[in-house]
Amino acid sequence: MNMIISRDGTKIAYDKMGQGPALILVAGAFSYRKFPGQIQLAKELSDQFTVYNYDRRGRGDSGDGEQYSIEREIQDLEALIEEAGGKAYVWGLSSGAVLAMKAAENGANITKLALHEPPFIVKASDRIPPADFLDQVTRLIAEGKRAEAIKYFMTQGMGAPAFIVSMMRLMPGVWANLMSVAHTLPYDARLMQGYMSGRALPAHLGKGVSQPSLVLEGVESPSALRNGAQALARILPNAELRSKKGLGHTKKLNAKLIGSELKAFFC
Repeated sequence: MNMIISRDGTKIAYDKMGQGPALILVAGAFSYRKFPGQIQLAKELSDQFTVYNYDRRGRGDSGDGEQYSIEREIQDLEALIEEAGGKAYVWGLSSGAVLAMKAAENGANITKLALHEPPFIVKASDRIPPADFLDQVTRLIAEGKRAEAIKYFMTQGMGAPAFIVSMMRLMPGVWANLMSVAHTLPYDARLMQGYMSGRALPAHLGKGVSQPSLVLEGVESPSALRNGAQALARILPNAELRSKKGLGHTKKLNAKLIGSELKAFFC
C-alpha cells in the first residue's frame, strides 16, 4: 500500500502494479481498491500498464475531510495523476465515471478517458430516484443508520429489488464490506445530483472534455443505464460508444472483457 497527500491534507491510499503508461482506476459506489472486481481488473491490465488502484476518500485506508465536496475528490484524483508522472489514462465506473469526467472538465491531465456506465437517468420513462434522494441518504448516514442507507440507496437509487438487499445481509463478508463504505454514499449521491431526473443531459456537460473518450455499456444492462451511456457518448466532443454483452456493471465485473476493451482503446 502507498499513500499520497491530497491538497487539503487528506491521505489517499493506493496500490500500484505492472509496467507501462499510467492507468488510474476510479471506483463507483460501494467499491474500493480491495473490492474483488477492482483487484481482478488491475491484474488484467498490469501486463501493459502501471495500474494505480486507489481508495476514494472515506473508503478503505484513505482518510477523509471534515466536509465533503466534489472539488476535493477531483483534487484527490489530480494528486494521484501527479504521483503517476503528471499524466495518466483514467477509467471510471458508475459514479466514478462521473468523477473522472468532472476531473477532465476541470483540466486534469488525463490522456484518454474511459467512462463505464455512468448512472445518468435521461428519460422520463425510466425509473427515477426520489427528488430528495441526496437529502434522504445524507440524513440516514447522519443518524447512524448505515444499513437503512444501503437499502435506500440500492432500491431507490439503483433500482435493485428489496430481496437482493435482504440476501446480501445473509452474506457476512459482503455485508461487512458494504457497511464499511456506507458513510460515503452521500458522496456518490452528490456526484449524481441533477443527472438522474429523467431529463436530457445539459448541453454544457462534458464540453471541457477534449481528450479521446470511450463510453462503455453492457447490452444486458438496465435500459436506464444504457440510455444514459448513449446520451453521454452523443454529447462528448470526442467520444465513441462501445456496446457489448458482458460490459454491464450491475453484477460481477467481467475483468477480462473490460480489460480487453481498455487495452484496445488506451494502447
